[in-house]
Amino acid sequence: MNKCLILLALAALGTPLVAVAAAPKPLKVADSVTIKAPPEKVWAAAKDFDSLNKWHPAVEKDEITKGSNNTVGAVRTLSLKGGGTIKEQLTAFDEGTHSFRYKILESPLPVARYVATFTVKAGKDGGSVITWVGTFTRKNPADNPPEDQTDAAARKTIAGIYSSGLANLKKQLEGQTS
Repeated sequence: MNKCLILLALAALGTPLVAVAAAPKPLKVADSVTIKAPPEKVWAAAKDFDSLNKWHPAVEKDEITKGSNNTVGAVRTLSLKGGGTIKEQLTAFDEGTHSFRYKILESPLPVARYVATFTVKAGKDGGSVITWVGTFTRKNPADNPPEDQTDAAARKTIAGIYSSGLANLKKQLEGQTS
């Protein structure tokens, strides 16, 4: 009987030592760009859930695989240049406020629980300001993940996606004549 109590006590004392690692902390990346074009023109160029390939340089193909374009619940599959796919779901779409929100369902990116909002608002002198904001955690929950799977790597990946997409959209829209 004494042995059982000792073993139970040791097990209870040892439990905190083998506790599961803390979950990765929430991360956020935000980027914005000012475009010398009216908000309606900018929104028209970027709003369609199946048109990311038309303005983001990393996306080769954007196809709605479930639901209808710009309808909450729609799922798109992005084929990336150089290989890989990302599956995303539209979770909000508001024509009036020129914004939409989506989440990643599956991807090779080093992020998990990713949700982003894309918004076009009026800027100065008839221009527009696009804001792209994402929240997520790193995919690898280990306390000491490999360097390419850390919080910094996850932030850098998303920041690169946003900056390259916004820069290309700006270039396309400012290069066009009205």
